Amino acid sequence: MTFTDRLRTLQRRKQTVLCVGLDPDPARLPRPLRGESNPATAVRTFLQQIIDATRHVACAYKLNLAFFEALGRDGWPVLEATLQHMPDDVVTIADGKRGDIGSSARFYARAVFELLPFDACTVSPYMGRDAVAPFLEYEGRAAFVLTRTSNPGARDFQERRCDGEPLYLTVARAVARWNQELPGTAGLVVGATDPYALAAVHLACAGLPLLIPGVGAQGGAIEPILQVARRSPVLVNSSRQILYASDRSDFAEAAAREAEALRDQLLEACPS
Repeated sequence: MTFTDRLRTLQRRKQTVLCVGLDPDPARLPRPLRGESNPATAVRTFLQQIIDATRHVACAYKLNLAFFEALGRDGWPVLEATLQHMPDDVVTIADGKRGDIGSSARFYARAVFELLPFDACTVSPYMGRDAVAPFLEYEGRAAFVLTRTSNPGARDFQERRCDGEPLYLTVARAVARWNQELPGTAGLVVGATDPYALAAVHLACAGLPLLIPGVGAQGGAIEPILQVARRSPVLVNSSRQILYASDRSDFAEAAAREAEALRDQLLEACPS
């Protein structure tokens, strides 16, 4: 089963396209957990409760590796424990935005797909095909390539003209070719904060799975996702809106309410 096949099956079964982003900032943990002497222990408890509260409405979880790396030597055990706590009916994404030369990329790919193991990861294409290809050597796994991201600085380079079109479209077309040539699944990261770019990438590369950040705290709209979802599998990510819905003891229940509300909005826009 390809990554796309598995994703579509999970989404139909669970009736959701919601991806919950796990970006655990110790400074923003709920007040009952801030008194924990070991921040890593608090993060581990926090994430396990968030997963338990949202697993019924999420088809994927995206773990931002920076937040685990910042925990120092305790970060890797927390990352492993979080993955072990995942339910079987979700896909997991390592959000590390790796993008190094081929020899280094092979080891980054080995780390996320063999040692941990994740179902997918995020990759930067700035150094070209050899920085992405090692992640696409794993059948049944996916690499979501940064294309038109949701941050304000994205326009600094991604919208520069290249052969008469924005650079992000040149990237998207290249990724579509790599997807045909390698055993893994190539996907695209396209932010909901730029509906025009979302539509343009979708038209150029219909069928590739899309990881769509920017909904929620970043202000991206849900409605433009409708046209995309008709032809391409989508994962719509929300992190802060769900994780930090409450800083009190009801944080897990509040996260569930936010996730359910967003799931329902997305289901209207992206019917399975």
